[in-house]
Amino acid sequence: MRKDDLYITVPSFFRCPITLDVMKSPVSLCTGVTYDRSSIQRWLDSGNNTCPATMQVLQTKDLVPNYTLQRLIQIWSDSVRTQRSDTESNRVNSVNHDQVRELIKQFVNDFRVHSELEMNSDWLSKLLAFSEESAENLRFVASVAAESDFLAILTSFLVHNPKNLKVVEKIVPLWKMLLVERGSLSKIGKANDIYPAIIFALKHGSSKLKMEMSKALEFITSTDSEAKSSLSENSDLYSVLLSFSTINSDWNPDLMEVSVSCLISLAMLRKNRVKLVKAGAVKSVGKALSTAEMGTGLTDKVLRLLELISTCKEGRLELCNDGDCVQAIVKKVLKVSNEATEHAVTILWSLCCLFRDYRAQESVAKSNGMAKILLLLQSNCSPAVRQMAADLLKVFRVNSKAVSCLSTSYDTKTTHIMPF
Repeated sequence: MRKDDLYITVPSFFRCPITLDVMKSPVSLCTGVTYDRSSIQRWLDSGNNTCPATMQVLQTKDLVPNYTLQRLIQIWSDSVRTQRSDTESNRVNSVNHDQVRELIKQFVNDFRVHSELEMNSDWLSKLLAFSEESAENLRFVASVAAESDFLAILTSFLVHNPKNLKVVEKIVPLWKMLLVERGSLSKIGKANDIYPAIIFALKHGSSKLKMEMSKALEFITSTDSEAKSSLSENSDLYSVLLSFSTINSDWNPDLMEVSVSCLISLAMLRKNRVKLVKAGAVKSVGKALSTAEMGTGLTDKVLRLLELISTCKEGRLELCNDGDCVQAIVKKVLKVSNEATEHAVTILWSLCCLFRDYRAQESVAKSNGMAKILLLLQSNCSPAVRQMAADLLKVFRVNSKAVSCLSTSYDTKTTHIMPF
């Protein structure tokens, strides 16, 4: 067999003890041993009155069908046929190094002659499958692409044909992989030209295209400071990325996690935090935090984004105005991960201690925040978190004493007034 053929391991209890072949019609003797019907019948017809496997004398020669084993063999056989079919399909669609080089060369030549050339989905699928097969294959495709400006041509197609979403959806996965391997968008050419195409795909593409384009955008914003700075000037980008946080029937937590990663990267530039607030980040992300079932990774990132937003005046005001969001932040303390707890405590410390906002303090008190802070002080948290928790506790103790004093003073005055 060729090395890429499918090797099949047959479970031993699927084999007939006489022929060692997979049983077609398994039947059991009175000894409890199962054979293929045709094999055991030949044994018995030959005048034998013993069980071939145990050599026990048979009290009866009745053959009992083993339907359970027959069903298991059928399920296994169907699975093997499916694997064979997939293997053959992959073999037909696979290409070798020379064919990859020829495919890319032919496409580049054709594109230079016919700039409006329609993309051939067949060769795109082959190149993508080849690239996904291994890191070595991807490096090879990237090296050939670099020699022929293939990545720049794919980018040019995306720039000039953003509304051709059917073709764009087939290009973007390969484009994204080559972009990551290349290391920077700015090395391709006029990087600014691709931004409208990215935003159009995020707005109007399928769920699959939105995910692939979001991953590409995540790479761009996290590795290319020049591209991130340029992208951050596009106001549409914030609203599009925040739309993936809207909790509805189409909500995709994986897509939201990638989009929040992009927003965090953008928010690393201080000037962008106000833009995020104006785009409704606190309301959108805060509602998702308080109502949606999120995994640890997504929760960590949402709290990190809110922590960055809380460092600007506009962000603090929005957070303090949104009591539900603050209460949701309190609930995540000691409940998700150490990272989530650190982000949450930092936000609460900023609002309640550093900026002394009474609305935030009230929201924390309503959500039983004091108990959480006390538990946090008793936990094995980092020194920084412990200090912030201690500061929060002092604030609430002072506030409690102030309220108590006011209450006592009011009661004393009332006592003197009552006789009159």
